[in-house]
Amino acid sequence: MAKNEVKISANVADTVRPKVAGAGRNPAVDAVRAVFGRITSPLLPDDYLQLANPLWSARELRGRVLDVRRETEDSATLVIKPGWGFTFDYQPGQYIGIGLLVDGRWRWRSYSLTSSPHSDGAGRKRTITITVKAMPEGFLSTHLVGGVRPGTIVRLAAPQGNFVMPDPAPASVLFLTGGSGITPVMSMLRTLARRDQITDIVHIHSAPTESDVMFAAELDELARDHDGYRLTVRTTKTQGRLDLQRLDEAVPDWRQRQAWACGPEGMLDDANKVWQAAGLGDQLHLERFAASRAATHGQGGTVTFERSGKTLTVDAATSLMEAGEQAGVRMPFGCRMGICQSCVVALVDGHVRDLRTGAEHEPGTRIQTCVSAASGDCVVDV
Repeated sequence: MAKNEVKISANVADTVRPKVAGAGRNPAVDAVRAVFGRITSPLLPDDYLQLANPLWSARELRGRVLDVRRETEDSATLVIKPGWGFTFDYQPGQYIGIGLLVDGRWRWRSYSLTSSPHSDGAGRKRTITITVKAMPEGFLSTHLVGGVRPGTIVRLAAPQGNFVMPDPAPASVLFLTGGSGITPVMSMLRTLARRDQITDIVHIHSAPTESDVMFAAELDELARDHDGYRLTVRTTKTQGRLDLQRLDEAVPDWRQRQAWACGPEGMLDDANKVWQAAGLGDQLHLERFAASRAATHGQGGTVTFERSGKTLTVDAATSLMEAGEQAGVRMPFGCRMGICQSCVVALVDGHVRDLRTGAEHEPGTRIQTCVSAASGDCVVDV
């Protein structure tokens, strides 16, 4: 992953103004960026903007952590004030990429937004929230929950994702969530409450114990204040997992509802089978937190980043994006999960392997650097 940024570089490729995340969405902001670009050339506008405010950047989205609020013993909500260029009209249910500098390296992960989007700033705090559960194998999640301090500057990737709630919402809704899978649905619930669109919602949430339920007090308050919101919390340590083959017993009219499900892979696989068997696959919306990767094979190799003139030797499990950032190359990025296509570049020479499918790509093809790894020595157009 990336080293500390160098403000002024002798490499021409490092001073080429990169594509701005979110460019084109706000003409006024783009115009100001263009002015800064002209008056600060050949240096990057960031070199001057950061002197005034570290959240002002012409090349990337940034944010400042304002608060870290504990939700459960192993989860916390981060309140973040985005910087210049961020728009607040994302859709409820989308996720955002966050990059944090830890021990001199930028660590990245995508998390669902738990805040309610809004396109106007009238009377609203210009902040977003993500809620993170610390995972035993998750270095960044553990640090975000227990180690990040208010005032920390983070990098942000623009909101992405198709697991969203439309406006207006369907008349009848079913939410199936488990563990931290409640996070995108929390954004939906907060948005529906703000729009006064909670009409007929059944929500079944599973967690190991009652103390593991994120947003427990807020969910209870929603159930008290809205007759149209019916919440069932299932504690799996005492009640076991919800058997979706017996969903008729819990939600007799589930076939008439639009359903959103997010949680453990087993739960999502079971839900998919039940809805497909009923011929209602188009009524089920699934969110999977991680892209599955194929078993690691191959030997890795030396990756050459042609335009920046840098190289790095990596193993077969390291993505080209991670390799570039470790070498100090400013890599294009978006979701970092192989979904949004923002990281696509040309493979000039050699072969790379798709970490999800194991398929190899040949020279002359365009590849997603976040989910591709070296399969021998290779050259990429970055």
